[in-house]
Amino acid sequence: MARRFVIGISMPYLLLTLSALIWSGNFVISRAMNSVIPPAGFVFWRWVVALVVLLPIALPRLRREWPILRANLPLIGISGLFAVTLFNYLIYMAMHWTTAINAALVNSAIPIFIIMFARIFYGQRVMLRQHAGVFLSLVGVAAIILRGDPARILTLTFNRGDLLVLLAAIAWALYSVAIKRYPQGLNPFVFLFSMTVVGLVLLVPFYAWEISAGHHMTFNLPTVLSILYVGVLASVVAFTAWNHGLRRVGPHIGGQFVHLMPAFSTIMAVMFLGETLQGFHIAGIVLIFAGIICATYKVKA
Repeated sequence: MARRFVIGISMPYLLLTLSALIWSGNFVISRAMNSVIPPAGFVFWRWVVALVVLLPIALPRLRREWPILRANLPLIGISGLFAVTLFNYLIYMAMHWTTAINAALVNSAIPIFIIMFARIFYGQRVMLRQHAGVFLSLVGVAAIILRGDPARILTLTFNRGDLLVLLAAIAWALYSVAIKRYPQGLNPFVFLFSMTVVGLVLLVPFYAWEISAGHHMTFNLPTVLSILYVGVLASVVAFTAWNHGLRRVGPHIGGQFVHLMPAFSTIMAVMFLGETLQGFHIAGIVLIFAGIICATYKVKA
C-alpha cells in the first residue's frame, strides 16, 4: 500500500509555536529586569494580573463547572504548584546566578524530561523519528548557544543557578505531562483561573519571606510594562495556547516546541537589538525546525 507523508501545520502546532514565541520574550524580560524586580514579587504580580484578566471570563462559568473542578482537584493542585509557583519562581531566582547561555542549555532538557515522564506515567512509546527530532533540535539549540564553536562548552562553569533551572525544567515537564489528564467539559479559562489561584496561595510564603528580607519592587513604567507583558501574554495567552496544543498532540510531541525559544530569541535580537544574523544562527534555526518537523509529521495510509 502506498503511503504519503503529510506535514500539516495544524492549529495545535500553531498554538504551541505561539507559546514559544511569547515565552521567548518572557525570558528576555526576566533577564533584563532581575536586578529591579525580586523573583517572588515578579511571579506574584505576574499572576495577579493574569487573575484579574481571567476573572470576568472564568467567574460566570465557575459555578456551573464546579463539579468538574471538584472531581479534578489533584490535577488543579499539581498544575498550580509546578507551573505557576515552582517553575516561574525557580527560573526568576536562577537568573540572579546563572548566565543566559547556561540557562538556555539546561532548559533545553525539558523535552527529554517530558518524554521520560510520559513513558513512566503513561507508558507512552516514543518512535525513532521522535528521538531523532529531539536530537536534531538539541543540536540546533547548541549551535545557537555555543555560537557555532563546540569548544565553548569546555569553558562553561555551572553553579546553583543552573541547578535551579534544572529543577524548573523538571517542574515544567511534570506539568506538561499532567495536562494529558485534562478533564473533558472543563473550560480552559476556568482551568487556568483555578490553577492560578492555587499557585498564588502557594507563592505567598515565598513572597512574604522576600519582603521580610527587604527585597521590594519599585513600581515604575518599565516594571509595570514588564509585569503586564508576562501577566497577560506569557500567562494567559501562552498558557491557554500551550495547554490546548498539548491536549491535542500529546506532551511527548508538544514538548519539542520548547526548542523554538532559542530560535525566536535569536530572531528577536536581530530585529530589535540590532544584532547580526550569522551562519551558526541560521544553521541552528534550520536544525531546530527540522527536528520539530521530524518529531511531528504524520504518516497516513
